[in-house]
Amino acid sequence: MAGTPGTPRVLRAMNDRAALDLLLEHGPLSRTKIGKLTGLSKPTASQLLVRLESAGLVVATGTTEGRPGPNAQLYAVNARAAHVAGLDVTPRRIRAAVADLAGQTVGEFELPTPGRRADSVVRQVTDALDGAVKAAGLTRSELHRVVIGTPGAFDPGTGRLRYASHLPGWHSPALLDELAAVLPMPVGYENDVNLAAVAEQRLGAARGHENFVLLWSEEGIGAALVIGGRLHRGWTGGAGELGFMPVPGTPLVRQVAKANSGGFQELAGSQSVPRLARSLGIDTPQHPYTEIGAALLARAAAAAQAEPGDEQPGDEQLAEFLRQYAQRLATGLASVVAVLDPELIVLSGALTAAGGEPLRSLVQAELAELAASRPRLVIGEVLQHPVLRGALESALATSRDEVFDTSRQ
Repeated sequence: MAGTPGTPRVLRAMNDRAALDLLLEHGPLSRTKIGKLTGLSKPTASQLLVRLESAGLVVATGTTEGRPGPNAQLYAVNARAAHVAGLDVTPRRIRAAVADLAGQTVGEFELPTPGRRADSVVRQVTDALDGAVKAAGLTRSELHRVVIGTPGAFDPGTGRLRYASHLPGWHSPALLDELAAVLPMPVGYENDVNLAAVAEQRLGAARGHENFVLLWSEEGIGAALVIGGRLHRGWTGGAGELGFMPVPGTPLVRQVAKANSGGFQELAGSQSVPRLARSLGIDTPQHPYTEIGAALLARAAAAAQAEPGDEQPGDEQLAEFLRQYAQRLATGLASVVAVLDPELIVLSGALTAAGGEPLRSLVQAELAELAASRPRLVIGEVLQHPVLRGALESALATSRDEVFDTSRQ
């Protein structure tokens, strides 16, 4: 039987978890250092390490060479105690990765999906997952948990994917059951932008913040809402679908779910960026929107940071382009700020990353004119595959709670 609060078993489990979290945060530590960081006596710290080592949760790894006095044994979390996987799904590809319990990515795989049959979703998922598992030198059955990130969200009431009509094959009411039948481990499903927020909260610009908004700007525009340290998903999983939000400056869009667009998407989404540039006399190709938009914003940001005397022809148009795009982003964010009053807004995704600090500062200034409260705006720090990293972090958080629960051992 598990212990009750205050019993020796529960206290040992609390100390065990504190030590494991310190090892994850700091890397290999000696018995003495663990004792100092946890406030435990040397004998208690020694007993703790013996217990964790026998449970297969920590391993001895080298000594403190190069320091005065005798070398001390170092201990680290046993990274191979469990493995998790994350998948980032878009209409064009599925990117998969496997991480060990320490959070190190040990295998990756990308499966292009354009032109694939809509009814082959289960095969696509298993092929992408198996590719990453093989790259990690594991088998599918060795995974402790998988988290899959998609546009839109699975409605908890119906189990069907909503707000992502552009993702063929993922809307079948039987899909989750079909995936559960072929995947031997627990599988979680999460909105892609929410996972980007998880990555920023655990590893990036939102560390230490419990009330923040992540604005995502790539092919679609959306947001993740973190309130009291927890993701707010809404009744149907659609919280943060800002692309559907009516905003001034664009015609009212009706039947937004069928159109898979709305006012803010039309005003500031990827398809709007080349149109805005062309309206200012900046030559730009027609497609693809996200890549072209990112390239335009990068050019405008570089022009904004040019030294005096280094201006180039066309820089004035680029400056106006950047200012107007910042105004568009701030127009939508003003409504979010009025409702949520967040302490922080993280700008993430390919378009805002390309605009960088010049875009951020313009949005911050414009938002100060449009909103009563003044949240701080920052650029996201998790730049490489933030959705995939968030999927791994989400899977790791749950798996660590389960694997590290020594009160059951």
